[in-house]
Amino acid sequence: MAHKTPGSDIWDLTWRSHQLWKMLAKSLEEKGMNPTVELGWKKTGSILVGRTSADSDMMKGRVKQLSEAGLKAEYLCSSDLSEQEPDLFVDNNSAGAFLPDDCQLDAHLTVSYIEKVNRSFASKGRYAEFYNEPVKRFIRSNSNREVKGVETLSHTLHTKKGIIVAAGCWTGCLIQDLFRNWGLELDVPVRPRKGHLLALQNFNYLQLNHGLMEAGYVDHPTISGIEPSDDGRSLSISMTATLDAAGNLLIGSSREFVGFSTELDESVVRYIWNRVAEFFPKLKSLSPSDLSASSKVRIGLRPYMPDGKPMIGPVPGLSNVYLAAGHEGGGLSMALGTAEMVVDTVLGHPTKVDSEPFAVNRG
Repeated sequence: MAHKTPGSDIWDLTWRSHQLWKMLAKSLEEKGMNPTVELGWKKTGSILVGRTSADSDMMKGRVKQLSEAGLKAEYLCSSDLSEQEPDLFVDNNSAGAFLPDDCQLDAHLTVSYIEKVNRSFASKGRYAEFYNEPVKRFIRSNSNREVKGVETLSHTLHTKKGIIVAAGCWTGCLIQDLFRNWGLELDVPVRPRKGHLLALQNFNYLQLNHGLMEAGYVDHPTISGIEPSDDGRSLSISMTATLDAAGNLLIGSSREFVGFSTELDESVVRYIWNRVAEFFPKLKSLSPSDLSASSKVRIGLRPYMPDGKPMIGPVPGLSNVYLAAGHEGGGLSMALGTAEMVVDTVLGHPTKVDSEPFAVNRG
């Protein structure tokens, strides 16, 4: 929650999701399961790190905002910050906004757990999954404005309640393909925003006690100094650093618009490493190539929305088709709140969080 802004449209959705994640972790404990093993769940707390006097003022204001919104938040002066994170570079202008109740989880473990639970319903005929099987078309009813099913590469799937399109940055393209020749105009301006993240296995060079991100992560400014051949990429780099449940150091992160490319870009890896080394001087004696045997680069496409808000809700003109896409870098933090909102909408129940800001046809 450290980099979310109270009062913004996504604040309530993120806060609701945060509560639901904690409820899930607690429910696992009550069943005798370990949420760290199942989900990679850790209550690490998070610190938003500033390095200038302007950042320090921003931290004070953010802590005040977060506290007034009901979160436990603490301003860290330079000495406090150094005590919390001894390996972090700290000078007189450094400051932090500390949220001790922030948590983290592992996306791969969490998806595996959810799939495992879902599969327990398969024997009752309530669940089936079809991976690597593209949807070819919607099957539309002739008598009303409903979609009664979807045709995949090998199956025809019928629906009673609804169809939810949650295809990340591919959602806009998919909707265009599925609605072609229907006479429906729907602008879904989701774009792919590529990101690199470095995962260093069993990395013992640094002591890291919390999840960290620099103040610039809030607005992710475009970096300067990009080679002339790379002009127009709008590449931005912000320091983030976390230790996952397996002891791997995850550092990042980058954001750039390069279409749907997921190819490794070594120059971006260098930019990330150099940026993180500004915060952790111990890394300056190393380079990514020194750690190639124990490192992996994760590359993905974040579903970016121009107004910074996901689209969640019914598709205008179709009574039983719903979208859930456009969360960009907040997919995990907003996941369960989004799922709850979609379920409540499909079932006709009041939503726990105001859904209007996320309407598909918002202005």
